[in-house]
Amino acid sequence: MHFPDPHDEDGFDQISPEQAGIDADAVDDAVEFHLTHGTPDETVEYHMPDLEPFDETEGELGGFLGPVPDRRGGPAGMILESGRVVAEWGDTERVDHCFSCAKSFLSIVGGVAWDQGRFDLDARVANDIADNEERSSSSSRTQSGDSGFNSDHNAKITWEHLFQQTSEWGGELFDRPDSIDRNRAVGKTGGPGKDEPRELEVPGTFWEYNDVRINRLALSLLRLHAKPLPRVLAHEVMDPIGASRTWEWHGYHNSKVDIEGRTMESVSGGGHWGGGFWSSTTDLARAGHLLLNEGEWDGKRLLSEEWVEKATDPCDVYENYGYLLWLNTDQTLWPSAPESAYAFLGHGQNVVWVDPEHELVVVLRWLDLADDRDEREDQVNQDRFFEKLLAGV
Repeated sequence: MHFPDPHDEDGFDQISPEQAGIDADAVDDAVEFHLTHGTPDETVEYHMPDLEPFDETEGELGGFLGPVPDRRGGPAGMILESGRVVAEWGDTERVDHCFSCAKSFLSIVGGVAWDQGRFDLDARVANDIADNEERSSSSSRTQSGDSGFNSDHNAKITWEHLFQQTSEWGGELFDRPDSIDRNRAVGKTGGPGKDEPRELEVPGTFWEYNDVRINRLALSLLRLHAKPLPRVLAHEVMDPIGASRTWEWHGYHNSKVDIEGRTMESVSGGGHWGGGFWSSTTDLARAGHLLLNEGEWDGKRLLSEEWVEKATDPCDVYENYGYLLWLNTDQTLWPSAPESAYAFLGHGQNVVWVDPEHELVVVLRWLDLADDRDEREDQVNQDRFFEKLLAGV
């Protein structure tokens, strides 16, 4: 496995497809597919302040709470094989919104906290961060809690539930009730819409993609680390892997909280209401390469191998999801790819795809959705790209 010198501005070494054992025509076909299937303006506006609410059922609650970039870019991407660049296209240094790829960075900072012994996956979150008389007891992991897990229902939620999106946390956070994102169609076909009410299920028994609950996880991790999550990510991961200083991680205008007497911003785990993770393609490639190498970077352990294994282990309730990573169990999401492949996925089709079997990392920015995407379980255009690429491996 190859790693760029963190102090070398040139980044990853470049090799030809043939040197990587990949047919050059297959690489060209895949890249051409992306360049001719970029995200159209009507799907995600180039002038990002004009973005429409994700769902009209959200009404006035669908507006922005946090910042968005002034503009987004066009198709860009990278293909790495064993840590060397096989292909690169578009503006890979442009800092763009990553939308729900932010969730996978929450998994990374969660892994840092777990490796440091800050929480146990099967422990109830309420026991670690609840704002009550017991918070200062020896069982509490933080001295700065809140009441978000005090209800009988929320008190049953474990850390693993939060990471797998099976928590069914109920409540309001930063002026957004969890109910606004119930019945969200991400990862599902058919079923009721967001405009139809749904009663909460027992924590751990129901999977749902819900950005209010993701933000609840981000706030909980902030309380555990007792420092801003962007600082944790930079110090523990992004600086050691040689990422640039151009990436940003934002919260909302109303997501500042008190942590042990200091005011800190709690970041968002997506771009649903603004904020979120903004990054260049090259920095995303470095994060993907870290996970490909199971948390180790050029001999230095940044995440435990055990955390990466747990994060890529299918959830019992929804087998295509791990700890905020999308999985290819039974080759459902990407039929053309190995079952061991997994990815960070974000709106607008922002993708960091990891293929351990072939030692590949692929980053795709702004890939169009297929016309029939909503009727299918697989990630159609992503798989078409991978099918073309893997035909040459």
